[in-house]
Amino acid sequence: MAVAERLAELGIELPPVAAPAGSYQPAVRSGEHVWTSGQLPVVDGQMASTGQVGEGPGLVSPDEANRLARTCAVNALAAVASVADLDQVEQVVKVVGFVSSDPGFTGQPGVVNGASDLLAEVFGDSGRHARSAVGVAVLPLGASVEVELVVRLRAA
Repeated sequence: MAVAERLAELGIELPPVAAPAGSYQPAVRSGEHVWTSGQLPVVDGQMASTGQVGEGPGLVSPDEANRLARTCAVNALAAVASVADLDQVEQVVKVVGFVSSDPGFTGQPGVVNGASDLLAEVFGDSGRHARSAVGVAVLPLGASVEVELVVRLRAA
């Protein structure tokens, strides 16, 4: 099944690639790999949520952060699609997820599962990957979550 068909089946439409917030490219192709820059949970040009993730008042809940990580992964796929055909993706190699975390929060893996689960839904076994889930104090523009990908493309 073509990736576009699978995305449509999941009810996902790839957004336009977010404009860089600095001096970098959203994605770079190097040989048979594509590396994305960190992608934020931007929807329709606006940050979907800001703030630290944790349990308690005034914090972004882990469940909401999981959904934000999924949005980041969709944006990362759009970045990949800006430099390569998604049907050429042979393997999602690595995912790095950053979670703006309240000091006592240790559930970063569960948050980044939002991105990992989406990639498995889209690519099946080829979407399973190595991963890091890192807690940080703050992310660009106040984002709660940021995700970056490395994918390997089929040889031409």
